[in-house]
Amino acid sequence: MYNLEPTKAFKKSLKKLSGNEQRTVAGKLKILAKDPFHPSLRTKKVQSLKDVFECSVNMDIRILWKHEGNRLILLIDIGHHDIL
Repeated sequence: MYNLEPTKAFKKSLKKLSGNEQRTVAGKLKILAKDPFHPSLRTKKVQSLKDVFECSVNMDIRILWKHEGNRLILLIDIGHHDIL
């Protein structure tokens, strides 16, 4: 199990999402904490950013994150795919 640590940017972007989207995000974060490479997250490495990964909340919303040590995931940002 990983600990998730959101950045200020992540928290700010999360607040911009609708209530329904935020509830969906909460469910995906539980999966991310258990297994960052779970198939439902469709996790992949971001080519232009060193050590940063992207996972899907749904077909439109993405979370950017990276490992910080063995058991910590830093949640960098979240938003609609076309924005990120």
